[in-house]
Amino acid sequence: MKRKKITVAGAGNVGAATAFMAAQKELGDIVLVDIVKGLAEGKALDMSQASGLCRFDCKITGTTDWGQTANSDIVIITSGLARKPGMSRDDLLAKNTEIVKSVTGQIVKYSPDCFIIVVCNPLDAMVNAAAMVSGFAKNKVMGMAGALDTARFAYFVSEKLGVSVQDVQCVLMGGHGDDMVPLPRFATVAGRPLTELLDEKTIDAIVQRTRMGGIEVVNLMGTSAYYAPAAGAVKMAEAILLDKKTVLPCCAYCDKEYNVGGCFVGVPAVLGAKGVEKVIELDLNEKEKKDLAVSAGHVKELVNTLKKFI
Repeated sequence: MKRKKITVAGAGNVGAATAFMAAQKELGDIVLVDIVKGLAEGKALDMSQASGLCRFDCKITGTTDWGQTANSDIVIITSGLARKPGMSRDDLLAKNTEIVKSVTGQIVKYSPDCFIIVVCNPLDAMVNAAAMVSGFAKNKVMGMAGALDTARFAYFVSEKLGVSVQDVQCVLMGGHGDDMVPLPRFATVAGRPLTELLDEKTIDAIVQRTRMGGIEVVNLMGTSAYYAPAAGAVKMAEAILLDKKTVLPCCAYCDKEYNVGGCFVGVPAVLGAKGVEKVIELDLNEKEKKDLAVSAGHVKELVNTLKKFI
C-alpha cells in the first residue's frame, strides 16, 4: 500500500515540530521544505536518526526543492515570520501574505489535488489568502487555530479543576486573535457543564487567559509557541488522512453558516477524507452571535486589506 505524503512548508520551530509529530504517528512520508539551504535537510536527518528510538518507519526528506513535494496529499503551511514581543498578529499581515502567496503558488504547481492546512499568522487572513491564490475548492483549504485555542482552554480548565485534560471538552469560534469567542456554555468536564463547576469570575479569567494564550508564550520565551500549534495541525492532518470524521474547531469557509457571508473563520467542523466535510452550527445566544459577528468582521477587514498584496 502506497504511503500518504505530507509536505510541511517551513522548517522553523512550528514546521519541525509538525514534521516530527506526524512522523511519530506514521501518517505518511514527510517532506520538510524551506528556502534556507541546509535547514530542512539537517532537521530531517536529525529526525530520521531518531526513528529507531521512536519506533517509526516513515521517510523524512529535507529540501529546498519544491519538486520533491510533488503529489503531496496534504501540505501544511508553517512558513512565515513569527511574532516577537510587542508585535500583534496583524503586524504580520503584509509580509506573511507575500510568503503564503509564494508557497501556495508552489503547492498549486506540484500538488494540485492536495489539502492545505495553514498555520502561520494572522491565521484567518492567511487561510483566506491561500484559498484565493490556490483557487482550490473551499473544503480543501483550512486553518489550524480553533484546535490550538480549544486545547489551551481545555488545559487551563483542567489545571484549575485538577482533572485530566482528556475529560475536558471545549469549543471556541471566531478569529484566532484577541477577539476569539470562547463558549463556556458549551464546555463540559466528563459530561458536566463547566458552568456548574466554576463560578463566572473564574471562567472569565480562564477565557481571558485563553485569548492571551499566544502572547503569554511569546512574552515568556521571546517567540511564538510551536509544540501546541504543531499538535493541532497534525490532529487535523490525521483526521483527513485517516478519514476519522473528527469534530474540531478550525478555520473553515462559511457563507450562510452563522451568517458569516463568505469568509474563512473559526467554527466547529467535521474533518474527514473530503477535508472540511461539514460546519457544525451551534445554537448561539444573542451575545455569542454578536461576539462572533464582531470577530468575523475583523477577519473580513484583514482580508480586504490583504487583497492588495495578492
